[in-house]
Amino acid sequence: MQTRKLGPFDSSAIGFGGMCLSHAYGTPPDQETAAAVLHKALDLGCTHIDSAALYGFGANETLIGNVLSGRRREFILITKGGMFRNAQGQREIDGRPEMIRKNCEESLQRLKTDVIDLYYLHRWDKRLPIEESVGALSDLVKEGKVRTIGLSEVSAATLHKAHAVHPLTALQTEYSLWTRNAEVAVLEACRELGIAFVAFSPLARGLFGGRLRDVSSLPPKDIRLAMPRFQGEHFAKNLSLLDGLSGVARESGCTMAQAALAWVLAQGEHIIPIPGTTRLDHLEENARAEQVHLSPAAIARLNELINPSTVSGARYNPTVQQEIDTEEVVLR
Repeated sequence: MQTRKLGPFDSSAIGFGGMCLSHAYGTPPDQETAAAVLHKALDLGCTHIDSAALYGFGANETLIGNVLSGRRREFILITKGGMFRNAQGQREIDGRPEMIRKNCEESLQRLKTDVIDLYYLHRWDKRLPIEESVGALSDLVKEGKVRTIGLSEVSAATLHKAHAVHPLTALQTEYSLWTRNAEVAVLEACRELGIAFVAFSPLARGLFGGRLRDVSSLPPKDIRLAMPRFQGEHFAKNLSLLDGLSGVARESGCTMAQAALAWVLAQGEHIIPIPGTTRLDHLEENARAEQVHLSPAAIARLNELINPSTVSGARYNPTVQQEIDTEEVVLR
């Protein structure tokens, strides 16, 4: 697979988001299936494996540690802290230095490694100056526990403040045809500062795969059920966007998912999408997207079809929206 720069690392142009193997979407696969997906990702040339302490409340890191520890030199190990399961068994955001250190040390144990290649602050704890949390991440670099650091779901202004404390390797946030917040300022800020932009949910949380047509088929704990875009009239309107995507994909000789990923790749050489999946066939389909070349006309057509004016609903509900620090675009 082609590569793109991720700080000092050469990352595969398309990474793998491990969340869905343990968390959030549907019922997680059994351990044998999850292991097969992880090994296949490496076999396909994916060198960018993304996890977090939050995913499965540690289960995802444990899975990666158990399955891939024997292939540790073949990939860039990436995880996140600052959002985790607390003593009461609930999700919590806490960016205090002592908690960041605790999260990191626990992640190292679960991942069965002595160093994490890229360690993100999963969410900015707005009770603290970002500089304080980044200072704690910097200390982890000095101590050799992590090699590089990054932030997730922050604005360009916060990115600049953090980068002044310690150089950042990456910023991760949602980015796809239907989520364009990063285009307000973050994409350009990353380019100017030489920071990689890692795009999670590049397939619109599975919608662009074309197979999710009825949200009633999702299990009760699927996080998409709490997202406005997957509810009622919003979902019906968003589902109608797939007809245009399908047409562009067909004309480009690829699948809808590949067209959506190729669009993300075409937005800048510093962008690395990290789709996730629990299926081997979808994994191979995603990996082949780097071979897809969309014509300028196809890109223009996609931009016309799927954009902030045509997407219906906010990406998060109001409670979750308050937790993030990204520039927002107005959706109808």
